[in-house]
Amino acid sequence: MTAAEHPVVPRQSPPPDEDGPRPPEERRRTIRRRLITATIIVLLIGVPAGYLLISAGQSRRSGQDKEAEASAQGLREGWPSRMQRRIFEVPIPGDAVQVEYYETNNWKASRLYAQFRTTSNGLDRFLTDVGTGRAALKAGKVTVGERDTKIAGWYFGDGVAWAGTKHTNKDPRPTQDITVDMTDPMSPVVYVVSAATP
Repeated sequence: MTAAEHPVVPRQSPPPDEDGPRPPEERRRTIRRRLITATIIVLLIGVPAGYLLISAGQSRRSGQDKEAEASAQGLREGWPSRMQRRIFEVPIPGDAVQVEYYETNNWKASRLYAQFRTTSNGLDRFLTDVGTGRAALKAGKVTVGERDTKIAGWYFGDGVAWAGTKHTNKDPRPTQDITVDMTDPMSPVVYVVSAATP
């Protein structure tokens, strides 16, 4: 091969700096740049790690609460969750005290058992919110069945001014058996079993 077939290209020199060589970076600026870089790294790693730790803790606590609720037998002190009250249509009045509840689930039906003491006005509000009224309460009647009485651990004996009603809804809305201890009309105790079929 001849030199004409392979032309030689001369090596090019790098372009000269127009402003001259760059001055060394100031110490203050270096520290600031490193601090910003470190902050960004901490945020990129620390925030997701912290979120994972918080999520894991909440998940574990939620699981423990559900496990305790599932293993509970009979009524337990406290308010049913807002979702339980909404699903079972048990609008416990805000002034209620001595609130207890228990939920059961099987393939046939789910039930929420609730008991609370309220005021005369609170009872009226509860009955109205359920979709019935005080006129529907029949004196001397206990509407909660024997099976549900045993599950909840209730006792509907003599010597108490009982009044009860059954409020029926079309499926899939729940049906409520409501029995009220009217011995003290200003401070009635409400017993309700709300059953929903899936």
